[in-house]
Amino acid sequence: MKKTASTPIPRRLVLGGAAVAAGLLLSACGGGASSSGNSGSGSNVELNFVFWGDANRAKMTEAALRIFEKKNPGITVKTEYQDSAPYADKLATRFAGGNPPDVLAMANRSLLEYAQRGTLADLKSFPELNLDKVPETTLSRGEVDGKLYGLATGVTTIGVVINKTITDQAGVTIPDDKTWSWEDYAKFATEVTQKTGGKVYGAGYDVATETGPIILARQRGEDFYTKDNKLGVSEKTIEDWFQYSVDLRKAGGYPPAGFFEQIGGSPAQSYLAKGTVASQIIPINNFRGYNEAVEGEVVLLRVPGETTGERRGYSADPTMLWSIAAKSKHPKEAAKLVDFLTNDAEGAAEVLTQRGVPINPEVADAITPKLNADDKTFVDLMAAIQEDDLPPAYVYPKGASVVADTLKQLTTEVEFGRVSPADAAKTFMEKSNAAINK
Repeated sequence: MKKTASTPIPRRLVLGGAAVAAGLLLSACGGGASSSGNSGSGSNVELNFVFWGDANRAKMTEAALRIFEKKNPGITVKTEYQDSAPYADKLATRFAGGNPPDVLAMANRSLLEYAQRGTLADLKSFPELNLDKVPETTLSRGEVDGKLYGLATGVTTIGVVINKTITDQAGVTIPDDKTWSWEDYAKFATEVTQKTGGKVYGAGYDVATETGPIILARQRGEDFYTKDNKLGVSEKTIEDWFQYSVDLRKAGGYPPAGFFEQIGGSPAQSYLAKGTVASQIIPINNFRGYNEAVEGEVVLLRVPGETTGERRGYSADPTMLWSIAAKSKHPKEAAKLVDFLTNDAEGAAEVLTQRGVPINPEVADAITPKLNADDKTFVDLMAAIQEDDLPPAYVYPKGASVVADTLKQLTTEVEFGRVSPADAAKTFMEKSNAAINK
């Protein structure tokens, strides 16, 4: 079927879509629910739809699904949602047990692995799913060997949120995010800690999440993951990523080892909301949730290093992807649901940009009147980021989940000084390449 040209997502799409609410980390309490919409008389198909997120995301999703059920008599949707970590484990268990959901949220790092196992359906094969309005650049993030196994739920990227109330009270100036470097961010964070007497740490970002080093690699002219599904980041970049947090901790700008507890990932549960850190790195579609959860004024900035490196580090990334199980008992109805989630403006008005900027420009335009100021802040930044040419980004390779787990494990070792950044980087490269090339 005919599709739009291969161009970046237009500013009209970004400005038309809009913004936020919870959770790179999106998540919170686990749980499950069933949509309660009217399925119409003669209901005979029940779809199982699973995703990760918090209660707020689930509530908005359920509201949209009630609209889907009214428009599709005979189809009801049973949903399940959980925090991202247990969700991944449960999803793997269900597929391994031969009981996959019909429609599911798929992580970027898991798509290729599931696709190559033959567990996902080719979304291009369903006439019920209209892809005409989706930009090719967006489709490419879910394509494997010419088949479409995942369709972006929306697009976003990461950014820095700063509690301006804290920095104002401390007398610390927030740097210009259009020109700041990683060194500038370190100086800012250290100054916050010093001027608050150690009551607030200047930075509290997650070292263990791969989006940070992915952007750092691009800024250095490297592709963290390459077009041919390999690991392209250098050992030196990984070492420098670890070393940056070590140096920032020694300088006082980053909390001491053991400071962070195992808590949910929602904005309300964040250390920014607790007031113990002044800045975090977040998926920017979550800005609204952070601004609502934090007592004080929160500002949203670009990540450091975008104008001081070899090239831009940003890309417009799927927040997650919709997939249909190859063994779905109701594939046509499942395709109708994915089509609804992608192309229905009425349903999108219930979810807004909870899962990123809508990928259908017309849907994005349609929900614009419902956006609040925080939504527009996120959308405007997403638009500004895409005004310049961005480097390409590719489907994550098979084994990307192991890469993510390895980064997380080594971050803990580096944090407590059990492994040096150099040795951690060496181990990271060895284990990651082994997993990808297996």
